[in-house]
Amino acid sequence: MKKLLFFLIAILPALSGHAQDTLFRFALVTDTHIGVQTAQEDLERTVNDINLQPQIEFVVFSGDVTEFGSDEELQLAKSIISRLNKPWYIIPGNHDTKWSESGCNSFRTVFGNETFSFEHKGYLFIGTNCGPNMRMGPGQVPRENIVWLDGQLKKYKNPQQPLIYINHYPQDEGLNNWYDVLDRLRGRNVKAMICGHGHANKAFSWEGIPGVMCRSNLRAKAATGGYNIVSVSGGAITFNERTPGRETLPAWHTVALEGHSWIPNPPRPSYAMNDSFPSIKVKWTIQEAGDMGSALAAAGGMVIYTNTNGDIKAADLQTGKPRWKFAAGGKIYATPLVYGQYVVVPCTDGFVYCLHLKNGKLAWKQQTGKAIVSSAALHGRLAIVAGSDGHCRAWDIPSGRQQWDYDGIKGFVETKPFIYQGKVLFGSWGNQFYALDASTGREAWTWSNGASNRMFSPAAVWPVAYEGRAWLVSPDKYMTVLDTETGREIWRYRDSLNSVRESMGISADSLRIYAKTMQGNIIALNARSGQRELLWKSPVEMGYEICPSPVNERGNILYAAGQSGVIYALSSKDGQLVWKHKFSNCLVNTVQPVGKKLVLASSMDGKLVCIEQGQ
Repeated sequence: MKKLLFFLIAILPALSGHAQDTLFRFALVTDTHIGVQTAQEDLERTVNDINLQPQIEFVVFSGDVTEFGSDEELQLAKSIISRLNKPWYIIPGNHDTKWSESGCNSFRTVFGNETFSFEHKGYLFIGTNCGPNMRMGPGQVPRENIVWLDGQLKKYKNPQQPLIYINHYPQDEGLNNWYDVLDRLRGRNVKAMICGHGHANKAFSWEGIPGVMCRSNLRAKAATGGYNIVSVSGGAITFNERTPGRETLPAWHTVALEGHSWIPNPPRPSYAMNDSFPSIKVKWTIQEAGDMGSALAAAGGMVIYTNTNGDIKAADLQTGKPRWKFAAGGKIYATPLVYGQYVVVPCTDGFVYCLHLKNGKLAWKQQTGKAIVSSAALHGRLAIVAGSDGHCRAWDIPSGRQQWDYDGIKGFVETKPFIYQGKVLFGSWGNQFYALDASTGREAWTWSNGASNRMFSPAAVWPVAYEGRAWLVSPDKYMTVLDTETGREIWRYRDSLNSVRESMGISADSLRIYAKTMQGNIIALNARSGQRELLWKSPVEMGYEICPSPVNERGNILYAAGQSGVIYALSSKDGQLVWKHKFSNCLVNTVQPVGKKLVLASSMDGKLVCIEQGQ
């Protein structure tokens, strides 16, 4: 009892500024990054410290709970957080969602949800996911979270109720769809918007409303980590940094509860570029209620696509009107594979689904050991699928019978394998690249980039191959060419002026290899050369680019996807701009030409567009 009394006396001076009229206090813990060296001990120390402070009424965790979003890391984080003796609320950050072996399902399974809303002493608290979910790029509040937010704001109707909004990212252009949230919160009595992500205590103003970034719980170079105690009084919200087990520091920031208002007419993304290309017409569009994180398939006069609400859908190619829908059991990030009258789609519920193309009825489904976030590849009549459980399997599409099973994968697979001369080529998030016999599943060879950090893995790229050489690019900014028979490195090169990452493609005649650079250009290389031979660099400036979207070519036109909703059509001869069109402000998954005039594209905010090219 004496120890507790001494402890309370020690912290009171730091919190006494608004002690007399304080309504409540809560702890804001962020960027715990379970999986890095000291993260577990840092979080355990913070949880123990919070439990000793009766003045803290609840705890908010604002994202990057784990380092890599793995099931193991999530379970460990949950086991520690569950030791809290008071209520807690949690949302994911980009580290929990971008590299998720479960396709962002495990966060919801382990923690119960990826959003929260609750009332406390008259205040409304709302928290949403920030993404990017699975696809590398700027942050994005998932489309399904936007739909959820609409529902919450309808539920809590009083616009004068004080509101605190929490997201892992700052509410600025670092989120591709920051305006989707802020436009919904306009007219509400938002007192503050709180985030993590930057690992530092920092004050902002987002469109006239106070924004507050809080420090990471990690110790970094200090002896211990830390978190923030947030005190809400009748006149202000005060932020004190707390060093667990030691001291509460003087307030580093205070937000006045009055005197703030939304600025009028804030800047929003411009679509003016479309006016320069009047021959490019939107034939139809579809807006889904969930994200779209995959490419599309066109067959039988239909567009087959998926979304993160677990739907596999078909729309009429000419009109965009729905033809059929099938509901799977988890978020889907797989590109549909069409073979004859069948559609094969792997899902994060651990099943591979085969549907009838005509009507979307189930032909068969087969279960795997874990979620699947990769896409199926076709070899003959085999659907080849590499998953998150260390296995790559092949199923006979008409019958659904498993033909082979390779169980030697390190890490999980996100890509779409490339089939070349009887081999299955793909990378994993274990810094490995694999070549398997497509008929038997036997390992031909493996290659490693030698990186110790798994985030440098050649895992998101759709590789290509030609004349006995496999080409791949990866987040370590290297382009690598491997002998497809032996796995031997032919060459490997890192160009600081043209930093490749995870986006590439091959020309229709297989003579050119294309890659998108982080500087925002497309480069073309000679696929026949035994060394790195740059043919051209597109003069088109797309801006900083990190999204892993394949590059496609048809009819001497090269189609590239931007991370902020823009489609680029370039001349495959020299990379000159033919046209560009903006249809979203979020990452474009891929751009797919269909026939002579139509172009299909999907974006991560659940938009699907069919564009008709003029003469």
